[in-house]
Amino acid sequence: MGEKVVAGPFGLSDRQLYRDKLRQCLAGLERLLEEKRFDRPKNLMGVEIELNLVGADGLPRMMNAQVLERIASRDFQTELAMFNLEVNIAPHRLGGRVFDQLSEELRTSLAYADRKAGEVDAGIVMIGILPTLDRDDLVSSNLSAGDRYTLLNDQIVAARGEDFTLDIEGVERLVCTSKSIAPEAACTSVQLHLQVTPERFADVWNAAQAVTAAQIAIGANAPFLFGHELWRESRPPLFQQSTDTRPPELQAQGVRPRTWFGERWISSAYDLFEENLRFFPALLPICDDEDPLGVLDAGGVPKLAELTLHNGTVYRWNRPVYGIADGVPHLRVENRVLPAGPTITDVIANAAFYYGVVRALAEESRPVWTRMPFETAAANFDEACRHGIDARLQWPRRGRYGGVGPVDAVNLVREELLPLAEAGLDAWGVEPVDRDFYLGVIEERCRRRVNGASWQVETFHQALDKGIGRDAALAATTRRYCELMHAGEPVHTWPVGLPEPVPMG
Repeated sequence: MGEKVVAGPFGLSDRQLYRDKLRQCLAGLERLLEEKRFDRPKNLMGVEIELNLVGADGLPRMMNAQVLERIASRDFQTELAMFNLEVNIAPHRLGGRVFDQLSEELRTSLAYADRKAGEVDAGIVMIGILPTLDRDDLVSSNLSAGDRYTLLNDQIVAARGEDFTLDIEGVERLVCTSKSIAPEAACTSVQLHLQVTPERFADVWNAAQAVTAAQIAIGANAPFLFGHELWRESRPPLFQQSTDTRPPELQAQGVRPRTWFGERWISSAYDLFEENLRFFPALLPICDDEDPLGVLDAGGVPKLAELTLHNGTVYRWNRPVYGIADGVPHLRVENRVLPAGPTITDVIANAAFYYGVVRALAEESRPVWTRMPFETAAANFDEACRHGIDARLQWPRRGRYGGVGPVDAVNLVREELLPLAEAGLDAWGVEPVDRDFYLGVIEERCRRRVNGASWQVETFHQALDKGIGRDAALAATTRRYCELMHAGEPVHTWPVGLPEPVPMG
């Protein structure tokens, strides 16, 4: 969805033509896979981080166009709403001191962007959901300028045919409606890309799916929405409901939502692209002039433009990506599970854990997905989103009897997944000093049972206990979060509570 699209009305013939082009693209992808045309292993990874703009009061600032004009860097782009930005870090080869390099690049980029935002009295914050967002902030008039956002909103609203209902029951229950997809903009995430060969794709994707619950448990950072305390990681239910093209009748029939964990382990990247065509009608039936099969017949590499555009409107938590670099096609797994923040060190620690554990799980002789039903992985994901660092997951038992059994997420990570992550990072060639520092951050989060969500909740409740009103407590918590985020020490070291005696507002 990063490509420029041109808004316009779509007719019946447009959708039929687009479906035909999608089938041609899928056939083209199948031929590319059969002919082994994909790039050789390069161990490439990439990072994207979605950001929020806030004022000194902790409230959102609707001014991404002004801030981007001052930043004047192609590394920063708009996101769905006017209080969102996204920063993209150029691909890196996994190995050596790559995580320290990423950390330094991010520090430099975000410090520069924050200075530029300060010129218009705004600041940048990395957080899963900004606690101070109000329902009036998430309306269609606050969507970013640009045809792609307007068009995507119009098409999802038209497919839905009625207002969107948000109904999330966590610590408290939130029920409200929206006339647009704008509430989706509350969800700011980190996307981790890993380029893989077709032969390894299924194993890496399956491993990524299996470990999503552990990622969320240790990395949850979105406990609040519209003044309500919901799930420890409220982004997934919010994202699903705010983009749901299904009215209640289709939901009751079991039609799949566009924001989707999935329903099965796979054996090829082809499986996911084929599911996209089989299950999901086109939202943006925009056709390219390319004849993908003709390009293949001529010995060229097709863009598969319709396939990639359609794939961008199916919001899997681990998404397949087809791309072309230097004239050679490649495949990536895009991990979209993690919330942004709390600090750069935390973001890089989450990345190190993911890249390490996915490598190790993908190479196990008895892979975890052969020992655990897919439904268990999906239930684990839901459990981790609800309970965060206190989640209790189901995981394959060690030993001769097999099966799955319950385990605290922090114990699973410390006793089984961190050693795997360490072995995986060694296999990538990451230097021990990088490996030990960043995995040590994950270890300490587990030992202390602290992540971004637990810190936000405890600080908020301490403020309430002091007699501060809910809105003021959320704003004060946000301001304190911003201070500590910019100080840069990882979240497990943050002191709980508010230092200021009187909150603003």
